[in-house]
Amino acid sequence: MSFPWAKEYKPSHPFMVWMDEKLPIPRLVYSAVGGGYEVPRNLNYMWNFGFLAGLCLMIQIVSGVVLAMHYGGNTQVAFDSTEHIMRDVNWGWMLRYGHANGASAFFVVVYAHIFRGFYYGSYKAPREMIWLLGVVIFLLMMATAFMGYVLPWGQMSYWGAQVITGLFGAIPLVGEPLREWLLGGFAPDNAALNRFFSLHFLLPFVILGVVILHIWALHIPGSSNPTGVEVKSESDTVPFFPYFVAKDGWTIGLFMILYSAMVFFMPNALGHPDNYIPANPMQTPAHIVPEWYFWPFYAILRAFTQDFFIVPAKLMGVLAMFAAILVWFFLPWLDRSPVRSANYRPLYRKFFWFGLIPAMVVLFYCGGAPAEEPYVMLSQVAALYYFAHFLIIVPIVSSIERPDPLPFSITEAVLGKDDNSVLDHQG
Repeated sequence: MSFPWAKEYKPSHPFMVWMDEKLPIPRLVYSAVGGGYEVPRNLNYMWNFGFLAGLCLMIQIVSGVVLAMHYGGNTQVAFDSTEHIMRDVNWGWMLRYGHANGASAFFVVVYAHIFRGFYYGSYKAPREMIWLLGVVIFLLMMATAFMGYVLPWGQMSYWGAQVITGLFGAIPLVGEPLREWLLGGFAPDNAALNRFFSLHFLLPFVILGVVILHIWALHIPGSSNPTGVEVKSESDTVPFFPYFVAKDGWTIGLFMILYSAMVFFMPNALGHPDNYIPANPMQTPAHIVPEWYFWPFYAILRAFTQDFFIVPAKLMGVLAMFAAILVWFFLPWLDRSPVRSANYRPLYRKFFWFGLIPAMVVLFYCGGAPAEEPYVMLSQVAALYYFAHFLIIVPIVSSIERPDPLPFSITEAVLGKDDNSVLDHQG
C-alpha cells in the first residue's frame, strides 16, 4: 500500500545504487517487507499466521525436494524407498518426519489464518481478491496433501487413494472415465503413483506462485486490522520493519519449538499405524481415515446417507464436500454488513463463537470417527449448520444487525482520541 508518508528506498552504497538501477530487487524487498511498507499499528498476533504460513511452505518445499532425491516413484519400491530414507539416508528420518509434520503444521497455521479472516471480515472490500487467492491456495494445499499421503504406498495411502478417487465415480456419465483418466487405470497402481508423485512435486511451486500473487494483492489495499477501520493518517501505521518483523520473529521462535517437539518427540502422533504396512489391494483396513486436516470435509461427505429423489447419496456427499470450500469464494458478497470486524458486530460474533466454531469442532471429531452412530447424526447436524451459517445466517445477520459504534481511527482505538486524525477529518 502506498502511503504518502511511507519512506522511499534510497541506497547509499555505490554497489546498491548500481543494483537499484539495473535490477531493483533491494527496492522490491524494501517495499514488500522493509521500512517502506506501512502496516496498521494495532495488528494482534492473529496477523502473524500469514508469515508462519510462508515459513511452513518453505519448509515443505526444501524438505520435499531433498526427499524426492531418494524416493522411488514405483509401486514395487515406493514403500521400501520410504523405509530407506528413514533408515539409511543421513538425517533422512528427520527430513521425512519434518515433511510429514510440516504438512500438519501448515494446515494448523492456514486454518487459523482462515478463521481469523472469518472473524475480522478480512474478505470484505477492498480485499476480495486477497481472499479469493487465499481460497485457491487452500484448494491447492488440499490437492497437494492428498497426493503426498499416497506416496509412502502403505495401506492407508493405497486405500485413501482408492476411496478419494472413487468419489469421481459418483459424477453421472463422466465420473468413471474421469477416474480412470486420473488413475491411468481401473485402480491405484504404478501409473497413479507416478502421476501423484509428479503433481505433488509440482503443486508446491504453483502454490508459491499464487502466494506471491496473494502478497501482491495484499500490498494494494494494505493489511486489514482488528477494528476493520481503514488507515486515515500517518499515526495509524508503523513500518513493517522493524516492529512487526520482531513480532513475527517471536512467533516463529515459538512455532519452531512446538514444531521441533512434534518432529523429535512424537513424530507419529498425527499419523496412522496402518501406513507402516505395505499396500495390499486384497486387504481392506478396518477403518479407512484420511489425514486429520481432511476430517471436517470427510464428515460432510459421509453425512449424506439417503438418496434424494433421483440424486444418489454419494453424489450429494461429493457435491457438499466440495461446496463446503467453494462457498468461501462467495463470502465477500454474502456478508453485506458495512462493518468488517466481529468485535463491533455483537450478533454475528455470537453466531461465530457459538455456532460456526462448535460445528467445525464436531465435524473435525466426526470425520476421524467410524462411520456409525452417533457420529453420522452429529455430522449431519453440524454440516447442516455449517451451510446454514454461510448461506442463510450471515446474509440475514448482515442485514438486520445493529453494529456497535466504530472508533474514528486506528489510533483512537489504540491510544484514545487522535487529535491529528480529528483535525484531518474536520479539514
